Amino acid sequence: MELLCSTTSLSSSFALSSVLFVPSSSFPVRGSRRFVVLCSSEKSQKENQMTVSVTGATGFIGRRLVQRLRADNHSIRVLTRSKSKAEQIFPAKDFPGIVIAEEQDWKNCVQGSTAVVNLAGLPISTRWSPEIKKEIKDSRIRVTSKVVELMNNSPAEARPTVLVSATAVGYYGTSETGVFDETSPSGKDYLSEVCREWEGTALKANKDVRVALIRIGVVLGKNGGALAMMIPFFQMFAGGPLGSGQQWFSWIHVDDLVNLIYEALSNPSYKGVINGTAPNPVRLGEMCQQLGSVLSRPSWLPVPDFALKALLGEGATVVLEGQKVLPVRAKELGFEFKYKYVKDALKAIMQ
Repeated sequence: MELLCSTTSLSSSFALSSVLFVPSSSFPVRGSRRFVVLCSSEKSQKENQMTVSVTGATGFIGRRLVQRLRADNHSIRVLTRSKSKAEQIFPAKDFPGIVIAEEQDWKNCVQGSTAVVNLAGLPISTRWSPEIKKEIKDSRIRVTSKVVELMNNSPAEARPTVLVSATAVGYYGTSETGVFDETSPSGKDYLSEVCREWEGTALKANKDVRVALIRIGVVLGKNGGALAMMIPFFQMFAGGPLGSGQQWFSWIHVDDLVNLIYEALSNPSYKGVINGTAPNPVRLGEMCQQLGSVLSRPSWLPVPDFALKALLGEGATVVLEGQKVLPVRAKELGFEFKYKYVKDALKAIMQ
């Protein structure tokens, strides 16, 4: 009998019920019949391995997700508009076996994937000209529509069974007094409109596809997102709240967001709208105070409304107004946030 199993998989409690006997002809033994013994844990691990196609993989969140998927030995297919950029971010020597495909090859990647994660979209933290506003919306709708079309047109046996598609807490509009959860109605501003169309496009996926819509808040991490723009100002003793500082700041640590997306890929209970925000949103003034404390810098130099409006135009509403968003659905599903409080998240990021 041949035993194909690492010693670390064996223990004193090992029992016959946890192995699978399979005839083996690779190593014949004279006068006897041999068997291969496969550990159930190895068999289960192989069955649980996914093939995941990811749009927006080269972005701040996408990079971390790819790293997480790779760490658990899942197969990854990066759907990109720039293969050269993706190859720089995911070099073959560090990401062996990763597939990088430009748009004309997305079809071959989507077909046969277990799941698709859709994170693509032009950043909104810029001055909103009419052209930029159109591109912000089109970049999200176009890619989502493309992915859904490819999934729906795949043969049933090769169609991904899960779509995890990003959206944003901008869906709810802005308020200094309201509290929003997944059942709250949509707002009436431009970002609300973008999010409604974005989500509606994802929901056109085949009825056999489980769709999870992650409404993402402000993502905190050291190498991207809002903090990457804020930290240099604080380090130069020029940090402080934006506008009044009373606007709500619904945030999430990038690791928690990646874990939420990862869970949505594999857990069939994760479907429909799920808020990707930490359970304890804060006022922006408190967020800036905590950041200053972690960096041992003051937080006394507020950026006035008129300066932001001059810089960002209509786009300033993203930071001058906010919304208090609670992750009710994630908590109902039993998701465990590693970073529930902004102070702990900032300390971990700046270590």
